[in-house]
Amino acid sequence: MVTFADDALVNDQLRDYWGKKAIRDWAERDIIGERLTIAVTKVVRHYESFIVIADIDGNFDKRGLPDPFVLAFYFTPHNEFIVQLIILRNRHDI
Repeated sequence: MVTFADDALVNDQLRDYWGKKAIRDWAERDIIGERLTIAVTKVVRHYESFIVIADIDGNFDKRGLPDPFVLAFYFTPHNEFIVQLIILRNRHDI
């Protein structure tokens, strides 16, 4: 949590989580609670932002999901903190 700005935004599954408390609750439920594993396969720097591509696994319902299940994490830093993280399932590799 120390890497997020106090007023950071995380958007996961088309839901916004604003601020550290909401982000902590989301992480406890959807990351830690689902025992998510994230295997980074690619990192792209785009100007001052970063895109991290990763294979995702864990104890969540995988019915209808591709194997491997790949997500893109779009990080926007500012003053050494993450101010925005958008998580998307892309249909094409970047």
